Amino acid sequence: MKLVDDIKQALEILSIPEKAEFFPKFFKTGKGEYGEGDLFIGVSVPDQRSIAKEFYNKISLDELSKLLSSKIHEHRLTALLILVYKFEKTKDKIQQKEIIDFYLNHTKHINNWDLVDTSCYKILGRYCFENQDSKILEKLSNSKNIWEMRMAIVGTMHHIKKGQFELTKTFVLKNLKHPHDLMHKANGWLLREMGKMNETELLDFLNLHYKEMPRTCLRYAIEKLDGELRQDYLKGRI
Repeated sequence: MKLVDDIKQALEILSIPEKAEFFPKFFKTGKGEYGEGDLFIGVSVPDQRSIAKEFYNKISLDELSKLLSSKIHEHRLTALLILVYKFEKTKDKIQQKEIIDFYLNHTKHINNWDLVDTSCYKILGRYCFENQDSKILEKLSNSKNIWEMRMAIVGTMHHIKKGQFELTKTFVLKNLKHPHDLMHKANGWLLREMGKMNETELLDFLNLHYKEMPRTCLRYAIEKLDGELRQDYLKGRI
């Protein structure tokens, strides 16, 4: 596991005390909060990407498992960035499937919104799209775990970028009454991205469902619309 130790040491060198103090508040690590107990050493995401690029083609999945199982948030995020690079750089279907299985076997360690959002659509979403099989995302969408549910909806980002919107709309409706604000934000974010690709698709969806959408979800979804149109939705005039 020398490579794991090398990565941890490289991250430690890049740690910034001020960030280590700020991140626990930003990622809600207090008692009863969604990131309760998570630990930070204070490394920026660009620095983590640099480390990931340096090591992705050297480290095995077995070694990466050790890094992704760490209690340190930056260790886990760097591991996921490495996994994304591994997936993007291979065209071998067997290796891709190994990475998918690895990801799904480690979801308990992908336990904050940035960890999910940085990795899931670039790995799970792309894999499901390219194989035209949404079973993985559908299964995650039925999970009781908020992070796995978020993986499902955010995983459809790849579909949106390719002009396919139905899976996103299906998952948004499934999550519409979820009790947690993090799911409302994810739903609204993906709807907004859909609207950037095809505004008519977004407006048609909103016209059917906006009155039942949580306020946070709606605000995120309409963020890029014309100001007067945004007010029409917020004030229920449509």
